[in-house]
Amino acid sequence: MNRELKFRGDGTFTIVQFTDMHLGGGKEDELDRDAQTLELVRRVVELEQPDFIVLTGDMIWSHGVADPQASFRKAISTVVECGVPWAAVFGNHDTEEGVTKEELLRIQHEYVSCLTQAGPSDISGVGNYVLTVKSASKSGSSEAALLYFLDSGMMAPEEVGGYEWIHRDQIHWYAEQSRKAEDRNGKKLPALGFFHIPLQEYDELWKVGNVSGSKFERVECAKVNSGLFTALMERGDVIGTFVGHDHDNDYTGMLHGIRLCYGRVSGYNCYGKLQRGARVIRLQEGLRDFKTWIRLDDGGIAR
Repeated sequence: MNRELKFRGDGTFTIVQFTDMHLGGGKEDELDRDAQTLELVRRVVELEQPDFIVLTGDMIWSHGVADPQASFRKAISTVVECGVPWAAVFGNHDTEEGVTKEELLRIQHEYVSCLTQAGPSDISGVGNYVLTVKSASKSGSSEAALLYFLDSGMMAPEEVGGYEWIHRDQIHWYAEQSRKAEDRNGKKLPALGFFHIPLQEYDELWKVGNVSGSKFERVECAKVNSGLFTALMERGDVIGTFVGHDHDNDYTGMLHGIRLCYGRVSGYNCYGKLQRGARVIRLQEGLRDFKTWIRLDDGGIAR
């Protein structure tokens, strides 16, 4: 299969974001819910025919699970069967117990359709990387858009409490990659960012009120603001960020020129009142903008 990401002939590039699938450990009461999750993945991909799939963390529960690697293989099985290029970032539940990020990454790399990368070994986290979407032109060699992936970590140190934050070395790495891409192309390419835990600015966005979608729980961001949003704003290439983590939030809105988006919870084996689904993102080559909507488990669409 062709693992290269490229805009279509009509200039579009469509991404489906699945988040918080939370496949369980195989207990009898979890099996039906897990089957529903995998069927949702199949149905959404069939309806949207995406060019790329992104999993934004918490693919599985690992705490108290006898074989988290088996759970993870099951979680990604339908994505793999779809034959669409895909990539992932880790959430806070994927490697709580009994498995490491490196082990789950090795499983991903067994499949040719997987584009997930380990990223630099000398910065925080596993899975900080950038992918390029090529132009639809006949040569197809020119870069047209960038996709950044960041590991937002798990839990903060006990003296801080709450969730981890994206660290300064990761932010420095992002800014360096952004500058290199601008130098290569002579301009800033439109870019998207994917990570699991929302930034504090997601809460600010809701308070500002320029949003569409639902907020049924507080924004479970880190207590520490490490400055990623400021770096994105200063570099000026990222036009949208996509997170998961909060199962009862799915809103999106513009804050200081960046569109902050929640995915829609995709897993049935976890809490949440929202109807299960997935966020769809459609880029148009040459535009610093994107369209987005939520494809629901019954085939409907929410804006």
